[in-house]
Amino acid sequence: MAYWLFKSEPSTWSWNDQVAKGDVGEEWDGVRNYQARNFMREMKIGDRGFFYHSQKEKSVVGIVEVCAEAHQDSTTDDARWECVDIKSVRGFVQPVALDQIKTNPRLEDMVLVRNSRLSVQPVTEGEWMTICALGKTEAD
Repeated sequence: MAYWLFKSEPSTWSWNDQVAKGDVGEEWDGVRNYQARNFMREMKIGDRGFFYHSQKEKSVVGIVEVCAEAHQDSTTDDARWECVDIKSVRGFVQPVALDQIKTNPRLEDMVLVRNSRLSVQPVTEGEWMTICALGKTEAD
C-alpha cells in the first residue's frame, strides 16, 4: 500500500463534503499540475491518503482511500488530465496542523514541508505513522 496527501480548500470541497459521499466516493478532479496528475496515475485501489484542509485551516483532518484508479477527469475534455476517486475512511480525533508538521524533526523531509503548493503528493510510511500518532488516529 502507498500513502498520499490530498489538499483541498474547505470552501471548495471539505472533509464533511467528502464524508457525505460515503462509500461511493468522489473524483479528485480539477487537478491541473502534471506532477500531481502523475502521482494519481501511480495510485492503486486501497492506497490511503490524508485529507488536508488548505488555506486558513492548514491541517490534516482525515484519512481517505483510493476507490478508483486514474481515469479521465470528468471536468474537462482534455485527455491530458486524469484523476482518481477517493472515499472517506475516518476523521482525525485531533487535526494535525501544518505548524506541528513543520516543527517535527521526523517530518522535515515531507513533501508538504518542502513543496507546500503541490495538491497531490506522496507520503512515506514513517510520515504516515507519525502524523496519525499526532492526530490520535489509527494508522491502518
